[in-house]
Amino acid sequence: MAAPSRKNPRKPAPKANRPRGNPARPRIPSAPSKPAPVTFRDWVGAARLRTLPLAVSPVLAGTGAAIVVDDRFHWVLALCCLIVAVALQIGVNFANDYSDGIRGTDDHRVGPTRLTASGRIAPRAVLTAALIFFGLAAVAGLAVVIRTQLWWLLLVGIVCIVAAWFYTGGKRPYGYNGLGEVFVFVFFGPVATIGTTYVQVGAAPWESWLASIGVGLLACGVLVTNNLRDIDQDRVAGKRTLTVLIGRRGSQVLYTVFMLVPFVISVLIAQLYPIAWLTLLALLASLSATLIVWTYRAPRELLVALQLSSLTSVAYSAILVWAYVG
Repeated sequence: MAAPSRKNPRKPAPKANRPRGNPARPRIPSAPSKPAPVTFRDWVGAARLRTLPLAVSPVLAGTGAAIVVDDRFHWVLALCCLIVAVALQIGVNFANDYSDGIRGTDDHRVGPTRLTASGRIAPRAVLTAALIFFGLAAVAGLAVVIRTQLWWLLLVGIVCIVAAWFYTGGKRPYGYNGLGEVFVFVFFGPVATIGTTYVQVGAAPWESWLASIGVGLLACGVLVTNNLRDIDQDRVAGKRTLTVLIGRRGSQVLYTVFMLVPFVISVLIAQLYPIAWLTLLALLASLSATLIVWTYRAPRELLVALQLSSLTSVAYSAILVWAYVG
């Protein structure tokens, strides 16, 4: 009987058992990258300071109309109105960051990534920031009420804060159902502008009413630009903004109306306040933004139109103040 053959010690090991790579260097499993910590700059970005001209514009226009009536500058009341408007604007920006983030609406956002959607911070922290700024607005508003003794303004303030929250918050946010432009016009137009005039002089002259319409329409133009940029993402996320409902072409037409009608109003004002003709300088920025809205190819191009729209709003109001005071 033949002896069993001995295995060849030089026979290479099967491929499945061979060590891979450089045996001198042990393999270290790659750990998932840790997200960068949130910085102060991130918080400033989440506050969306570029939208603050929308809060400043009605206070400027309303104060100018108040000076027409009383020929004095009530700087304490004007400052309080400004704090209320800016704090509400920042508060609603953080509230939108929180509400849109937990709903997943911002998962494919075209603009700068928001805090909640980035996953780098607990949503509750963003909500807390929103509540802090709503609180600041409430304190400044209470100071106005105490100074003027117009106690019914407390109800107006509560309505403003509730409207700011339910823009994207709650179970049925009106911003998700095509009503964003309506509320933006009301609160950034007549409520903020005429309210600023009234708390200073106890009157609501036509100068304030006309200015409030122009300022409110420009604020709506900014909102349409923002929603037009996010139209595809909003449609997928189920966010039924007015832009989603009427489509891209309809939004372009609506934006053009919002950005041009205010200058028709300023021409009317110029019949008694000739310096208001200078608002046509702001028309240059408005026309540039409108051209971008009609010719853009990539959504990111609308970021420039968004900035120009905000610039138009604050320039428009500043020139109206000059016209009223001059």
